[in-house]
Amino acid sequence: MATVTFESATRLYPGTDKPAVDAISLEVKDGEFLVLVGPSGCGKSTTLRMLAGLEEVNGGRILIGDRDVTNIPPKDRDIAMVFQNYALYPHMTVAENMGFALKIAGVSKEERAARVLDAAKLLDLEPYLDRKPKALSGGQRQRVAMGRAIVRKPQVFLMDEPLSNLDAQLRVQTRTQIASLQRRLGVTTVYVTHDQTEALTMGDRIAVLKDGLIQQVGTPRDLYECPANKFVAGFIGSPAMNIFPAKVHAGGLEFGNMTAPVDAQIMKIVNGDVFVGIRPEDLVVDTDGRGLELHVDVVEELGADGYLYAHATVAGEEIPIVVRVDGRLHPMRGDTVFVQPVVEHLHVFDSASGLRLTAV
Repeated sequence: MATVTFESATRLYPGTDKPAVDAISLEVKDGEFLVLVGPSGCGKSTTLRMLAGLEEVNGGRILIGDRDVTNIPPKDRDIAMVFQNYALYPHMTVAENMGFALKIAGVSKEERAARVLDAAKLLDLEPYLDRKPKALSGGQRQRVAMGRAIVRKPQVFLMDEPLSNLDAQLRVQTRTQIASLQRRLGVTTVYVTHDQTEALTMGDRIAVLKDGLIQQVGTPRDLYECPANKFVAGFIGSPAMNIFPAKVHAGGLEFGNMTAPVDAQIMKIVNGDVFVGIRPEDLVVDTDGRGLELHVDVVEELGADGYLYAHATVAGEEIPIVVRVDGRLHPMRGDTVFVQPVVEHLHVFDSASGLRLTAV
């Protein structure tokens, strides 16, 4: 096991002016499960491939433990990678697939068999060791790919969207298995996904990327409760945070026909146009007609909970708003309702920089 350190690591593809990964500095702790998340093209897979040695590092350096691996070939980095497409050999059994890298490395037949059996027990693959990949389900194949990585006993696991080929139900089940397995093994893991729900449920910490730059690094709770900027606020959480323009004046923050109190320190920072952010569960339907007026377009019923997908008119512009409500007692499509924010969970973002304004 080891730490992983990116020191101003940069990747600039030939023929482009803008780096795909722009001077990223990040430390992954020993035994930590760190998730790189962001939209397509943000640089998360490139960052992982730089760590794996599959992409050139054009600036800065990368360390595994105390060893600078920036210019070391992938095979000498003591890492194991799990890909999106499994990459199993169809003519080999599960046991042969899992032990193949050890065979190439010259590990004895007896030790190979012991390591493969140990990994198979961890992954509930013992009944399938003599089967070929075509006889396995997608989830079982992904577990075989995991087993192939585990038997190598690397310092670092690298996982590049390993669940994206699975159906929704199997994805939920498998992500739980991977997170549990990683904690049992205690191996430093860097995991790439575009799915922020995966990131929130699996990672010890999450690094959010956009345009090759790290926007914020923190625990799932940090990112959810205290997003650094408008982008992180809108990206983390499902449904996404409601974000819309508002005005701050001497009395507080305009919220429909009411004024919501704002931290005095924020009042000193700004007096004028801002963006306000509020999560669906932090909006409360008000029966006295106070707050922001919404027109309900769709009601999504999910059993215990429901979501109102509505719109409001703010500063002459129609803004979509989502509100979490009781799944049994809630407004209906076509209704007009008023909502108030839970003030302690209200976020204010600078209109120019997009940064979240906090008390200083």
